[in-house]
Amino acid sequence: MSWQQRIDEAIASRRQSDALRTRQCVSQGAGRWLVQDTRRYLNFSSNDYLGLSTHPAVIRAWQQGAEQYGVGSGGSGHVSGYTTAHLLAEETLADWLGYPRALLFISGFAANQAVITALMAKEDRIVADRLSHASLLEAASLSPAQLRRFAHNDTAHLASLLEKPLSAEQLVVTEGVFSMDGDSAPLADILRATRKANGWLMVDDAHGIGVWGDEGRGSCDAQQVKPDILVVTFGKGVGLSGAAVLCSASVADYLSQFARHLIYSTSMPPAQALALCASLKVIRGEEGMARREKLASLISHFRQGAASLRMQVTASNSAIQPLIVGENSRALGLASTLRERGCWVTAIRPPTVPSGTARLRLTLTAAHEPEDIHQLLELLHDAG
Repeated sequence: MSWQQRIDEAIASRRQSDALRTRQCVSQGAGRWLVQDTRRYLNFSSNDYLGLSTHPAVIRAWQQGAEQYGVGSGGSGHVSGYTTAHLLAEETLADWLGYPRALLFISGFAANQAVITALMAKEDRIVADRLSHASLLEAASLSPAQLRRFAHNDTAHLASLLEKPLSAEQLVVTEGVFSMDGDSAPLADILRATRKANGWLMVDDAHGIGVWGDEGRGSCDAQQVKPDILVVTFGKGVGLSGAAVLCSASVADYLSQFARHLIYSTSMPPAQALALCASLKVIRGEEGMARREKLASLISHFRQGAASLRMQVTASNSAIQPLIVGENSRALGLASTLRERGCWVTAIRPPTVPSGTARLRLTLTAAHEPEDIHQLLELLHDAG
């Protein structure tokens, strides 16, 4: 089979199973409204949970940073791309989340890949929740360590895997809030099982940071858990992009030497690092608390109304509210119907989620208003 035949066959297979992914070009994609071809939709597909991507203080910090530093960093942080803005952002993150050190990465995907690739050896074992993000599972699969997956949020299964004989180290990997189901990991139980086996715990809290916990410190703070390695990303509740790894001083020094994604990538623009600091200031203050309270109220409103829908709702109290509809074609049809009636939603299909669990992945944000939730529920009731 030639290269072209292989490519054509793979695309044809995706198309035939209603699993072909397409990108939609929009003129505005974050916030309460999504705009495409001059038409405005209520936006239920954005991960901008606190509505900070358009916050005036965050925008102003980025603009001022661009005036001071320019629009690019100019290189890797190990060459010339580590500025006073990056240092300030790392120190702010470490202070906020209670870790000795923080390391900035260009994306959450890169951060997860960097940590697992740098830490794991052939004799080691990774035990990961089977619904962990693709960046975690891919890194674990490609690492020299053996990978074992425990049933989703099943700490008894986790403990049984950790008890199996091993002469080296074990790393337990999970998310704080799961990106496709919206449910939370039982982090305290997972940490206990990990400590009993003398392992390390790594938590990716992409969807919890900014939204949960005191001052928005995330899922781990909300459950009073401190993992050995905490990965936080800025493309969701923080309203930006990029990520950070929170860890001990020795682990940070080690990653600075051996994390290739850190060493060989151009660092984020300094202006972005300053915008990050501005966003964290909002998150930690009274306005951030007010936005979290509003979001919690909207989530409660939606779940109360969704209880009467003829669709399966996951056990999620997060901003991610998936409706499981089963077949790919039905998910696509419902998404199309809702868009025709002014609500932008996204159908998520295999291989992103397990076969037979295609869904509408609805996301709520603090930018929404109660009447938006009411309109969405009415449309879902009619479409169901």
